[in-house]
Amino acid sequence: MRTGQLLRTQAFRIVLVYVLLFALSVAALLAFTYWNTRRTLDAQTDQIIEAEITGLAEQYTHLGVRGLVEAVRARSLHGGQALYLVSDTQHHYITGNLNAWPQLSEAQGSQFVEFDYERPVDGKLETRRARGRMFALSGDFILLVAQDVHERYLTTRMFTTTLPWTVGLILLLGLAGGALMSRNMLRRLDAINRTSGEIIKGDLTRRVPLAGSGDEFDLLAENLNRMLDRIERLMKGLREVTDSVAHDLRTPLNRLRNRLEESVARLHASGAQASEIERAIAETDQLIGTFNALLLIAETDAGTTRAAMTALDLGEVAADVVELYEPLAEERRVKLVLLPPGPVTVEGNRSLIAQALANLVDNAIKYTPEGGAVRIRIAAADTGVDLSVADSGPGIPAEDRTRVVERFVRLEASRNSPGTGLGLSLVAAVAHFHNAELVLQDSDVPGAPSGLMAVLRFPKPVSRVATLKNAAE
Repeated sequence: MRTGQLLRTQAFRIVLVYVLLFALSVAALLAFTYWNTRRTLDAQTDQIIEAEITGLAEQYTHLGVRGLVEAVRARSLHGGQALYLVSDTQHHYITGNLNAWPQLSEAQGSQFVEFDYERPVDGKLETRRARGRMFALSGDFILLVAQDVHERYLTTRMFTTTLPWTVGLILLLGLAGGALMSRNMLRRLDAINRTSGEIIKGDLTRRVPLAGSGDEFDLLAENLNRMLDRIERLMKGLREVTDSVAHDLRTPLNRLRNRLEESVARLHASGAQASEIERAIAETDQLIGTFNALLLIAETDAGTTRAAMTALDLGEVAADVVELYEPLAEERRVKLVLLPPGPVTVEGNRSLIAQALANLVDNAIKYTPEGGAVRIRIAAADTGVDLSVADSGPGIPAEDRTRVVERFVRLEASRNSPGTGLGLSLVAAVAHFHNAELVLQDSDVPGAPSGLMAVLRFPKPVSRVATLKNAAE
């Protein structure tokens, strides 16, 4: 399956939604963990700073500025993570283990500040991160107490850098895993779709393959196969009944017709008697034609005539049909026209296509009034070949066009005309046999306000070279 087809499948969309929800959940969980951890660490640091300020404030209260400076100088000598700086309002250094007043940035949502400072490490100056608080003293002095939070700062930076990559990797791996899962799932569905397509084409012996895993798809395949077995038995029984009835009744009808003809010849019937016998012969011919059509439809649906598939020129077939029906068209004063086609070749059964075209032409002539026209056209396109029969008759309403192709269906307007309602059914069966499509639409005959155009839309013929190449592969 192509990538574009995979992305449009429902299975991949479900996986995509799940991966997005999972990634958002992970991102929210990590963001909450980051926020809560940082808040806890900041609170601990702030408590230490508050304790330092409280102690130095007591020194300042009892000993004044000089005592505070001595206390800061003494604490600065101990090193560690504590940072101190006493300066005037002009930020001139007085004492502390910070050599200069830093560039302060107020911490969001608090009175504490964060800043960078330089500190010698292994003989080199290293820029580090600190968090502290300023305390104003009388006499225009300022006390800055801070804690080194460089390790926490590096951890925070690593966390904020890693979080987008983590979410991105979750999405990437999730989509890759989802595509793999969807491909495996769709491979099973493709097998079902391929089997269904072959069954639709008429091969009722096809069955959905089982993987042998016993999963839901195997259970679905088993149920579908049992349903197909049931359908095949019903279709076979119906076909056998239809064939048997048609065969059993066609022979007696032929005998009846022969006896009627013999009666005419033997009795030398004339006048009313001859007319009655001729009408009986005509009715018998119609019954025989009905059973012949039923048998042909059954054979077409069963695919028993598929061996006669050859490459044929539609123009020759259409010319033969026009030659056959020209006398009928002249008798009914209907103009029958075959537009000159180019060399158009399709793969099909000549007798079936000729019979289908004859049915369409016969219907068109039958329902076209005197002075009307019936036009046959063959048009080749990139997608296939259209064989159309258009007339200037009353046409078929759009809402009835899907119903008239069913067996024995006749519209009210045609009840009084001869026919059995099997003509378009046979055409539809021939179209299905050739993987073609029967399309009924408004006529485009010039000067015809109404009318019907029946189009047999054949698929594009496949060259024999391509067929042999595909078979070899």
